[in-house]
Amino acid sequence: MAFDKKPLIRALLGYFGRCPTPTRLRWGRVLGWLVPRLLKSRAHIVRVNLAQCFPDLPQDQRDALARRHFRLLAQSFVDRGLCWFGSPQRIQDTVRLQGEHHLQTLLDQGRRIVMFAPHFIALDAAATRLTLFLRESATLYTRQSDPDVDEIVRQGRGRFNQVHLISRHDGVRGLIRQLRRGIPVYYLPDMDFGRQGSAFVPFFGVPAATLLSAAQIAASWDAAVVPIISRLDPDTGQYSVHIGPPVTDFPGADDPVAATARLNRLIEAEVRPDAAQYYWVHRRFKTRPEGQPGFY
Repeated sequence: MAFDKKPLIRALLGYFGRCPTPTRLRWGRVLGWLVPRLLKSRAHIVRVNLAQCFPDLPQDQRDALARRHFRLLAQSFVDRGLCWFGSPQRIQDTVRLQGEHHLQTLLDQGRRIVMFAPHFIALDAAATRLTLFLRESATLYTRQSDPDVDEIVRQGRGRFNQVHLISRHDGVRGLIRQLRRGIPVYYLPDMDFGRQGSAFVPFFGVPAATLLSAAQIAASWDAAVVPIISRLDPDTGQYSVHIGPPVTDFPGADDPVAATARLNRLIEAEVRPDAAQYYWVHRRFKTRPEGQPGFY
């Protein structure tokens, strides 16, 4: 008989969602110390990414950056319990929105909206908080390999209002279907999905396979591209989600590659003030230009 993991996972995440903030932070510190020691392959990916993106940074400073990154990463995992099982009021108190008037103005105007959400550590908290603000939204969803985990993640991410979780198999086409209906889409622009639909666009000076979809959608559907930048304060457990004004004149006269390079520069500018907040644990440079060796 297969072991049903759902009650155990729900109990653990529910505990994280209800426990006092100091307890949440203690768990984050413990897991932040353990994770790079237990998941050595992920620690390797972080080191490689930081070396590629910050080659001029001394090694001891990159090591300190990696340690802070894992501290933030672990806290964000603990806080999925808060997002998926905590009370709406506690989520609103912990995850603060700034600039929501930018979204509201576009909604009032009937504009199509692409919420441009780079992979910062606080990405999940930002998505949950935005679903409390928006009556309806859509985002891509990658099915989890474990069906018990998949059910919990799907329920957690679709907890508030109406959230359309678009299968990665349907891809951008699925998001466009929702966008055409006037539903704001939460778009993650900086994952390496291979060569199809991508171009090698510089990211911290490194050619990175980058989807051109944001620029193409904005041009084809007159969609406003609204940056969503999220950060976590590991000392207080508070999250800040900054909703910026729509990217000016985007894509304008730029072709999709030039417009996408513009967005990558926007991400870089937001990463630099506190680089540990970015999601370095994913293989951003997995796909390499022809003839170039792999990094990982």
